[in-house]
Amino acid sequence: MAKTALGAIVSGSQILRQRNLAEPSPRIWTSAALGGCLAELSGTGMAPLLTAAFSLVVQVQQQNEPVVWITSNAGIFFPPDVAKGGTDLDALPVIRLETHQQCLKATEQLAHSGAFGLLVVDLGRCLALSMSVQSRLAEQAMKHGTLILCLTTKTDQQPSLGSLVSIRGQAQRVRHRHGLFSYEVCVLKDKRHGPGWSAQECCCGPDGMR
Repeated sequence: MAKTALGAIVSGSQILRQRNLAEPSPRIWTSAALGGCLAELSGTGMAPLLTAAFSLVVQVQQQNEPVVWITSNAGIFFPPDVAKGGTDLDALPVIRLETHQQCLKATEQLAHSGAFGLLVVDLGRCLALSMSVQSRLAEQAMKHGTLILCLTTKTDQQPSLGSLVSIRGQAQRVRHRHGLFSYEVCVLKDKRHGPGWSAQECCCGPDGMR
């Protein structure tokens, strides 16, 4: 997205709202429970990363909070599947950039505005973030009550993006009969309530979701 278009998104959201920054309910994988923090959701292969991520998108949109999806040109979600899951595509700006560095820069700018309830940045196989990037993202997330969710492709044996990531979940698929499956998020890191818990949700499995 061109710089002027990015600026338009920010300038169009100048009225900052006060958000509820109370301590979130522990051990629940919802946008309200995660609160304003730097989070990571990872998975490999057929892991339902997008399914788990878009469940948060739907929750935030239902609270009338703006959401932005930031990704590189390497890939994008399948819009019909996402719309079927309840996402309002008309209210979801998507920013596609050449590199992860550009994606992170855009995320920082949007987080600094304080105008968004959720920023999702798809970082693919990115394994770590510099301390300076983590610090800026975590600071703005806490200051404005914005959930910044980084999507990464990695195993549960690989470390999180960095020490300032507050919570890191690993997505996995549990298949049932009749085309149904559950996605499960196993929390490997939780600096507020401790790791080792998980959350599940039953879903239908459209062809384009991963």
